[in-house]
Amino acid sequence: MSAWAAVLARPGAADGGAGMLHQLLLTLVCAGYAAGSVLGWGSRELATIMGDFGLCAAALAAAVSCFVYARSCSGPSRPAWYMFAASSLMAGLGNGVWGWYEVVRGQPVPPVSLADFCFLLFAPPAIVGLLVLAKRPVNRAGWLCLSLDSWLIAGSLLTLSWSLALAHTASFDGESVARTALSLAYPLLDIALVSVVLAVHFRRSSANRSAVNTAIGALALTVLCDALFTSPLLRQQYNSGQPLDAGWFAGSLLLAYAPWASARSNAEWERPRRPQPAGRPIANSLTALTPYLAASVCVLGIIYNVLNGRAVDQVVLFTGCTVVLALVVRQAIMLMDNITLTQELAQKENHFRSLVQGSSDVIMIAAPTGVLRYVSPAASGVYGRDAEELTGSELASLIHPEDLGSVVHEVRRFLAAAPSQEPTTRIECRFRSGNGDWLNVESTINRHHGGLILNSRDVTERVRLQAQLQHNAEHDPLTDLPNRALFTHRVRQALGGRRRTDPGTAVLYIDLDGFKAVNDTVGHQAGDELLVQAARRLQESVRAGDVAARLGGDEFAALIMGDGGPDQAAHEYRVHDIAERLRIALSRPYRVQGTEVRVAASIGVAFAEPGISPGDLMRNADLAMYRAKSAGKNRVELYAPQMQADVARRAEMATRLRTALKDGEFVLLHQPIVDVNNGRVTAVSAQPRWRSAQGILFTPAEFLRVTGTGQSDGRGGGEDAARSAELSRWTLEEAIRQAARRRRAGHGVAVSVRLPASQLADRAIPPKTVESLLAEHGLPSGSLIIELSESDSRKPLEDLEHRLMALRRLGVRIALDGFGSGYAAINALRKLPIDLVKLDQSLVEGVLESARLYKITAGLLRIASDLGTQVMAEGVDLPEQLAALRAMGCTHAQGTVFCGPLDEHRLRRALTVGDYPLPRPEPRLTARSGVLAEVRPPEQRSEPPALVGGAMPVRYSGSHGTRRHESLAHTPLRSNNETPVPPT
Repeated sequence: MSAWAAVLARPGAADGGAGMLHQLLLTLVCAGYAAGSVLGWGSRELATIMGDFGLCAAALAAAVSCFVYARSCSGPSRPAWYMFAASSLMAGLGNGVWGWYEVVRGQPVPPVSLADFCFLLFAPPAIVGLLVLAKRPVNRAGWLCLSLDSWLIAGSLLTLSWSLALAHTASFDGESVARTALSLAYPLLDIALVSVVLAVHFRRSSANRSAVNTAIGALALTVLCDALFTSPLLRQQYNSGQPLDAGWFAGSLLLAYAPWASARSNAEWERPRRPQPAGRPIANSLTALTPYLAASVCVLGIIYNVLNGRAVDQVVLFTGCTVVLALVVRQAIMLMDNITLTQELAQKENHFRSLVQGSSDVIMIAAPTGVLRYVSPAASGVYGRDAEELTGSELASLIHPEDLGSVVHEVRRFLAAAPSQEPTTRIECRFRSGNGDWLNVESTINRHHGGLILNSRDVTERVRLQAQLQHNAEHDPLTDLPNRALFTHRVRQALGGRRRTDPGTAVLYIDLDGFKAVNDTVGHQAGDELLVQAARRLQESVRAGDVAARLGGDEFAALIMGDGGPDQAAHEYRVHDIAERLRIALSRPYRVQGTEVRVAASIGVAFAEPGISPGDLMRNADLAMYRAKSAGKNRVELYAPQMQADVARRAEMATRLRTALKDGEFVLLHQPIVDVNNGRVTAVSAQPRWRSAQGILFTPAEFLRVTGTGQSDGRGGGEDAARSAELSRWTLEEAIRQAARRRRAGHGVAVSVRLPASQLADRAIPPKTVESLLAEHGLPSGSLIIELSESDSRKPLEDLEHRLMALRRLGVRIALDGFGSGYAAINALRKLPIDLVKLDQSLVEGVLESARLYKITAGLLRIASDLGTQVMAEGVDLPEQLAALRAMGCTHAQGTVFCGPLDEHRLRRALTVGDYPLPRPEPRLTARSGVLAEVRPPEQRSEPPALVGGAMPVRYSGSHGTRRHESLAHTPLRSNNETPVPPT
């Protein structure tokens, strides 16, 4: 037997243990009663009791059993069991009346009694019940055939019975008409019941088959005993308790057991049965031959009487003629029905043949042995093989060996399921084509006489498309490297597979430094070409078992698999060496569109630890990569737990800052900007402060440092930029609002607001924001100064230039912050419309200590003077610094040498005074022209006078509006609500 035949061959279902026990118990009870009846029960009285009331009890048990089952069940068979209950009740009552006469009253049963009427009423309910269980015909011809079959059976039995016994019974022989009628009624009803039993046996429904068979057997046994009892020879010698009663007793018990046999048989019927071999069904053959057999019995009975020289009775002759006539009519109906069925079959066969031959799907029929018995002509177009070539071949030999196991498993599972629960199944496998290639085939499988019908179609193109879509979903379309989803899946496999305990598994996060500049200068197409080359270098640098991926933008990743060694230091050295090779490879020059460009690589490395999740491992590598960027870029950084703590701290502070912006915890302080020649306050510089929950005021440098927005950590996070832009917008609006209120109060000094140049260029602050705020609060545009900070020399200044030109046309003045700090400030001064420059604080702090810085500062001031631009020094804290800067040509200054940042109340007091006395520096040595010189009072040298420090005079308005000077022994006026905070 082949492997495929072994799949299709299955053992049949076995009987249940509980059913066998019930059948054994029933057999023992019937056998015990039969033994008692044969042995005479030990006494005449006991035999009479068992023959009468024993049969009564058995019949009543059958009635109760059928009635209880009918009450508990539902469906079309329910009325049949009610009829069987009524039939058994009549039999029980008849036996009870018989026992009343013989046992209780001790007298013979009358020739005509109530028992006879009860026995006569046994057959009609049983006949009705059997008709209910029979399969109903679907048309009139079927009903007519059923009636003719019943008469054929009944007529043949009547002919046979009349010839043997009934003719003698009907001759009256001195008996009364009632007794003769009863004598004839018994066999006639039995004949009718037997006819219905035979008709139902060959036309029974498939539902509750065991119950119906048991009921038919019980009624057949009862009818057989009635027929024997009708015989004159047995009836004359019959006494209660004889072996004939054992047949009636067994029939009643079988009928009592019949309904409960259906519960067990239903469970077995739902099981998959052994496929029957193809052939002619026996039941259908007997159904067709039953009428002919009955007619043959009738004719043979007549011929037997004629050959023996007996006169043919008129009843026999009439019955025989009607049987033959019924047979002729039935044969005519069957011939007409066969002609109609043949025509319909031919029509359907032609229809289905055209469908099968014209279908693009291949239809194959496999025998139980696995051999293909039929293959449709579509096989030549689908498989490239003729149908005749495939017919007769083994189905298993055409399936790919790698797919055969799964196909056999699915077919075995399908055949084990009940047909009602799973009529079809679907498999997909590779099928050998005519040219030797393997085609992807999808097949729908149905059962067919123990074999299989396969409706197959070629789905190779669909499988290829699905594979391509799957590849596209898991790979980057530009570099064809695995994308983030597939890389995460591979990391999960590495951490959860059989190598999860291998140390040394690591994830590398790679970011290309300077890639944005390539996009901005050479173009995005060149940037894409650079990414393709970088991906190729990355693939060539990792090992065969490692995974390289592109996560998005200019970020790549690599999964380095562990080697299983126990030395952790060796693992770190090996992975670090791979990362360095990657960094060197990715940092080599690239040739894109005829231009040589350079980018660097910042790489973060994180090692897998026991119990770590894929998300945590990739996050750790990401943190290490950003630490590498913040530490100077173009380097490899290993993950340390402190990195996560820093991120958590920054996130906590960022959350607190978002809450502070929302709850209005920011305040705005102002620091006066003073003309160094006359001490007059010409403007104020707006400076935001954050008042923490502890009452501490954080300066911009401090709260930007703790949140990471004021330093470059390599992230360039959109969240930090958005928060910084939100703070800038708040500062601008609050500064304009307070300046407008001060102007209405009589203090018309300008206000200077520091804004990052990137926010103006990138439109984080919308273009019409400044104009709308000035118009809303009624502040003249000349009263606003915008300080540009954080200018990046790598970014083009065209957009920023257009924005500043629009503001200058409006009347807003532009100041450049950080002048002298690098090439960015010089480039901005060259291209942007600047009205005022602010010296970088590092120049101011070192102007007294370094002769080089002194010369640089003096040179920058001369450049600004030549350009006609005013210069303001920020962070002037010492009188000596102020004197030196004024001597170099600086026009304005801001710092604690005058006062610190002030709240609104103290600012208005300072503006009411209007100017500050210029302090005189104490004689000290300062660096000038590389020679240490003493700063002297103006009357001792020819340089511009420098005020000598001492008690700071403060001006205030008197009662008549005149000004006078008083000497106060304290430092200049400062804000008393600013608390210094050490760096965090």
